Amino acid sequence: MKRILVTGGAGFIGANFVRYQLEHGDEGLVIIDKLTYAGNRASLAGPLQSGRVILIEADIADRTAVDKAFHDYSPVAVINFAAESHVDRSIDDPTPFIDTNIVGTYTLLEATRGYLRQLSTEGRRDFRLLHVSTDEVYGTLGESGLFSETTPYAPNSPYAASKAAADHLVRAWHETYQLPTLITNCSNNYGPYQFPEKLIPLMILNALEGRPLPIYGDGGNIRDWLFVEDHCAGIWRVLHHGRTGEKYNIGGGNERTNLQIVDQLCAGLEALQPAASNEALRRRGLTSYTQLKTFVADRPGHDRRYAIDAAKIRAELGWAPALDFESGLLRTIRWYLENRAWSDTVLAGKYRLERLGEGS
Repeated sequence: MKRILVTGGAGFIGANFVRYQLEHGDEGLVIIDKLTYAGNRASLAGPLQSGRVILIEADIADRTAVDKAFHDYSPVAVINFAAESHVDRSIDDPTPFIDTNIVGTYTLLEATRGYLRQLSTEGRRDFRLLHVSTDEVYGTLGESGLFSETTPYAPNSPYAASKAAADHLVRAWHETYQLPTLITNCSNNYGPYQFPEKLIPLMILNALEGRPLPIYGDGGNIRDWLFVEDHCAGIWRVLHHGRTGEKYNIGGGNERTNLQIVDQLCAGLEALQPAASNEALRRRGLTSYTQLKTFVADRPGHDRRYAIDAAKIRAELGWAPALDFESGLLRTIRWYLENRAWSDTVLAGKYRLERLGEGS
């Protein structure tokens, strides 16, 4: 069986991609994941029973472990999802972001370069390394405009800077060593299996528990939202049909302010689990989820607006998001309502929905 090496495959986007690949492709998957707080075996419970998925608990910055995975499984491609990804955590402590996002990416590139030297001409010709990145490398937008593949990099947080550095490394290894690389830069993902420190799952779980819904600043920061399964479809298309050495922006075309997101989440929760039936709200004397909204001090360096121009991937590869935002959000809310055991498992002893990223 041909195999794809997937780093960070136990994380949010990685675990969703594993499911997408099992449904749409015929290759097996070898996952390397450090299994930090945001990567969990529980997110791979089904795939690990499929017979097509192997999980290796290792750090991509560990060259020996990465070399061994190449040697043992001879992958035909690599997809690099492995990353520390939460801006607030990067403000509190940038070190893990430098270690994984920069040093880890460098180690993976060098291990891949060494592996390719051992392949036949045909094997080298067909190999691909796809590095999954973010729109945050571009910085912030004003009231108009979109991020394109040629937008200059201007990262404003330690997380964004670490991802920008990784992107530059991937590009340089293609230009210098002819490594067959691809880069994708996505907008904000949402959907199942997202660790509940991020906006949408955090608000869902806080609301269900009758906890405050913290909204940074005036709530006017804008993000372009992309359902994770649509993102995985784009990654799959780039891996199989993209031109090596190129980068592709993948965006949902769904710009919303954070305040709009919270209001839509409250409305969705009311439709699926009415506030009148929520004991946690009744104990607080509240009659609606919107009464939980709480404005808090903004985080340092908070980019005002992101928005992706996905014209290139649409024109070259025929990709477009299949799900509109309203449908995707309701599907996401329903998933978290029906999978409280998963949330309890991944949160156990690691994070209790508190605020992060206030700086020092």
